[in-house]
Formats: sequence, structure tokens, C-alpha cells
Amino acid sequence: MKLIARLIAVIGAMICVLPVLVIIIGSLMGNAELTSLIGPIFDEGEGYATWRFIPLYPTFQNLIELLLDTPEYYILFWNSMKVVATIAIGQLVFAVPAAWGLARYKGKFGKVIYTVYIFCMLLPFQVTMVSQYIVLNSMSLINTHLSLILPMVFSTFPVFIMYNSFEQVPEEVMEAAKLDGAGSFRLFLNIGVPIAGEGIASAMILGFLEYWNMIEQPVAFIKEKSLWTLSVYLPEFNSGNIGSAFAFSLFSIIPALLVFILGRNVLISGLSIEGGAGNGKDNS
Repeated sequence: MKLIARLIAVIGAMICVLPVLVIIIGSLMGNAELTSLIGPIFDEGEGYATWRFIPLYPTFQNLIELLLDTPEYYILFWNSMKVVATIAIGQLVFAVPAAWGLARYKGKFGKVIYTVYIFCMLLPFQVTMVSQYIVLNSMSLINTHLSLILPMVFSTFPVFIMYNSFEQVPEEVMEAAKLDGAGSFRLFLNIGVPIAGEGIASAMILGFLEYWNMIEQPVAFIKEKSLWTLSVYLPEFNSGNIGSAFAFSLFSIIPALLVFILGRNVLISGLSIEGGAGNGKDNS
């Protein structure tokens, strides 16, 4: 059984990595070679599309042209960085205290609010898009980055992740700190945040991956292409710049890959602590 489980895990990992590998290889191919392989997809040839994992004529031309001759890339890159960084800062300011308050307040009103949070988290963007558009339009925020930032700052998902982490703060530690004269703010800052640090970091990492790759919100709320983020812009597909599209895709996913690779241990640790705590509650 272990061998079968490992085999399934390896196959699953290969399937997940395959699209990234295709993007890397495609960015190292010339346009002529790409057209000969996948030209039929873009009506540039007859027959079926094929692929090879070793380029016949490797070239860095696509990457160099993107970095040196495509100023649009840098505009969109900094748009994405501005939006994602502002969302992360906003969630640290609002979501962390909100999660702490919900986790420490055990009254019925707190449970009702938490239930509403869960309900809102389950609603897909397509359901709330019209209402969000109406509100943002009434605030004259359509076609601005604030139309992307504000709804995400008050997203319920990070509150849900952090809530579970703050619930693991031992009551004994809280009572001892209160006896030593610690007030509510000190309890939150000196005890709650350090203990739930990995959960907070996990929420930030998951948030970065989600917001860096968001597509529906920029398409729905942003009209000017100069305000778009990387996730919704690709060069026009044709036989002349297929290689540029692959290069653009490669550099678009690099930040997300770096964040995931650097934060994977924190992410696994934070989520496993919450899962283990949940199992412990069920067993009790």
C-alpha cells in the first residue's frame, strides 16, 4: 500500500509540475520551432499540436526581449506588487485583530459573526461580483487599484485561518498574564500574535498566492490595461510572438513560486497545527 501511495503521489506531483515545465521549455524555444509544434492551436498550421521537452535550437531571445524591450511587463509587475503588498498590509491591520477578537470572545454574538464569516467565505466571486461592482461604483473606485484592494483587505478567508490559530492560545497562559497585569492589547500583541505566528504567516502566504493570480476581479473592475496586473495580461497570441507569451508567463509565475518555496515549511507547519488541534477537539 505504501508503494502504491508513493506512486500515486509521484504521478500527481509530475502532473502538477508539468505545466510549469512546459512554460520553461517554451520560453527557451524560438518562434519558428514553437509554431511548428503548436501552430495548429492558433490556426497557423495543419494537423495536431505536438511538444518536445528538449528544444532543438535553445535560445534566450524571448527572455531578453521581455526584460529589455517590453516596458509593459514592468508596469504590470509593479501593479501586481502594489496591489498584493497593500492587501497584505491591510489584512495584518484588520484581519489579525478581527480573528483574535472572534477567537477570544465566546459569546453567542461572536458565534453568529463567525458563522456569517464562514458563509461569506463560501460564496464565490461570481455571486458577489454585481453587488461589489455597485458598491465600488458608488464610491467612484471602479478602474482604480482600490477596487481590487479594499474587498480583499476585508476578505473572510485569512480571518478563518488566523481564527483557528488564535484558538490554540492556552487559557492558562492568558490567565497568568492577566494576573501579572497585562491588558487586552498586551495579551494580543505579546501572547496571541507570537503563539499564532505560523498561522498568520500561513494566511499571508496563501493570500499572496491567491491575490497574485487573481483574474476575475481585474477584468471586472479595471478598464484601462495600464492598470492591469500580470495575471490578466499576455501578449497577443499569434505565430509572431508565441515565444514572448511563454516568457511572459514564466516571469509572471516566478514570484509566486519563490514565495511558495521559501514559505512552504511555515505553510505546512501552520496548517498542520490547525489540523492537529481540530483532531484533538474531535477526540475530546
